[in-house]
Amino acid sequence: MPVNLTRNSIAAILDGDVNSKPLVQVLDIKLIGSNQERYRFLLSDTVSTQQAMIATQLNDLVKSGEVRKGSVIQLIEYICSAVQNRKIIVILNMQTIIPDCEIIGNPVIPTGADSAAGNALANDSNNNNSAVYPVRGSNAKVIGPSKSNNAPNFRPTVQPAYQPPPNYKNHGPVVKNEAPARILPIAALNPYQGRWAIKARVTAKGDLRRYNNARGDGKVFSFDLLDSDGGEIRVTCFNAVVDRFYDVIEVGKVYMISKGTLKPAQRNFNHLKNEWEIFLESTSTVDLCPDEDVSIPQQQFNFRPISEIESAENNSILDIIGVVISVNPSVPILRKNGMETQRRIINLKDMSGRSIELTLWGDFCNREGQELQESFDSGYFPVIAVKAAKVNDFSGKSVGTISSTQLFINPDIPEARNLAEWFHRGGKDFASQSISRDVMPLGGKNEIRKTLSQIKDEGLGRSEKPDWVTVKATISFIKTDTFCYTACPLMIGDRQCNKKVTKSGNTRWVCDRCNQEFEECDYRYLLQAQIQDHSGVIWVTAFQESGEEILGCSAKELYTLKSEEQDDDRFAELIRSKIFVPYLFKLKIKEETYGEEQRVKTTVVRADRIDYAAESRHLLDSISKNRKR
Repeated sequence: MPVNLTRNSIAAILDGDVNSKPLVQVLDIKLIGSNQERYRFLLSDTVSTQQAMIATQLNDLVKSGEVRKGSVIQLIEYICSAVQNRKIIVILNMQTIIPDCEIIGNPVIPTGADSAAGNALANDSNNNNSAVYPVRGSNAKVIGPSKSNNAPNFRPTVQPAYQPPPNYKNHGPVVKNEAPARILPIAALNPYQGRWAIKARVTAKGDLRRYNNARGDGKVFSFDLLDSDGGEIRVTCFNAVVDRFYDVIEVGKVYMISKGTLKPAQRNFNHLKNEWEIFLESTSTVDLCPDEDVSIPQQQFNFRPISEIESAENNSILDIIGVVISVNPSVPILRKNGMETQRRIINLKDMSGRSIELTLWGDFCNREGQELQESFDSGYFPVIAVKAAKVNDFSGKSVGTISSTQLFINPDIPEARNLAEWFHRGGKDFASQSISRDVMPLGGKNEIRKTLSQIKDEGLGRSEKPDWVTVKATISFIKTDTFCYTACPLMIGDRQCNKKVTKSGNTRWVCDRCNQEFEECDYRYLLQAQIQDHSGVIWVTAFQESGEEILGCSAKELYTLKSEEQDDDRFAELIRSKIFVPYLFKLKIKEETYGEEQRVKTTVVRADRIDYAAESRHLLDSISKNRKR
């Protein structure tokens, strides 16, 4: 097949022309790089030669033999970069025109070539004192080495004056320049590519957010993509681009996306394992793929056992799966910007022997949270998988939802099926230690059941570190005149302030820590109660979460019932319904200083209703152990 290379195209590229699509010939190919395979080409335009590097996503063209020594190729996308003060062409996309061809023209190549110009790409540092070889067919003739010891670094020689790119008239067959963008795996994307396209499924879509900065008002949204090779990447749209694509993007659908810009991922907001992020522009295209691609999974998880979260970094993003063992009521929270949101705390347990709190925020409380509440109230323990939960290390380790979080209740995946089977075969009765709130340490007397009299008789709580015990007891009295306090509802980061607030005027509240006023405060439990067992009675204090576990409602709901609705009968009945109900109390016992007085304070870390089957097994086990003594 007769073909004419694009004469002087190498000189044009070195002078900055990267818009044409010239035909060149590959004189040599060399594999370089120790950490990552890279291929270096020696290119010819019949007059000059020039070193070129191909992008790693094109390696398969060399490995398959589609491109080899002698191949005539068309450069589709490329850039010219300076490497060690010399220029090199970086090929981002190319097309093979003739797989195998005799050397065309009389290109000039650098020193170090063998008779077939096979080793022309020698190390960059060895290009001084170079000789040049004119090439005709497969024979090379030495013109002679340079004798100067101060010869400059090699540059392509015999480069005639620049000529405009040819129009291919009377120069053999015309090759179409507008080749379609090649579909690449997400893992192969990099900013040095020109035309590219990816085919991927949308696994998550963020909310439309509005912002204000020095440049004015704006809006933004993001969505996450997953391809058939398991590669993930985030796509972000701003302002006018939001209007084009926000209603187009649907979670679960597969799209062909091209003509975006790749920039470094913003790690503060992006949890995906990809160093790049796609920013769509006015020229970008997003096309729905009509046929469902079963090769692309619906979702990809990287679950961490709860026991590993204990050592996870604060604010890190991870995936978690567990069985729901408790669901707390949804309570309103006021954010620092004055907007109200909802919060609901649930507890998860897995096969690692640990449990953890998962905090649901906003719409998650009323959507998935309500579904979990109804399942749990009906006696069912659902499995929940959490994609992109944020770790919080305030008073122990917990996880919470963020805007990109996804919740899957009883998902049809092997991890969920295995967890449910374990739980129903006996995992439900296995003791698990919470890593949330105050973390109960392992070992020693901390895991031994105590009676209330033993707490006093053994002097628990008077050492340097607190003591942790579990007691089976009932509530004999609840102090109802001061069962809660007025708390700051503003959010500091991903945590509520919770500091006690005071009235400012008749209707507003003020927080000294946040130095802000607001219309409504929050109400948090500061519940004081007596608990008793067969051996004695002690006073305990239950804060917000444990107070909700005991009374079954939020402090705000109870305050409203008593102080605003003034329904004394309902209030009294609710309190009476909790008296003499047996619980397993997990207690933290620590000596504290009040003024100049040392007193032992007992705090309820957790209050679990008695599981009589599990409790019976515990008693039988205790009897068996005592018989053997």
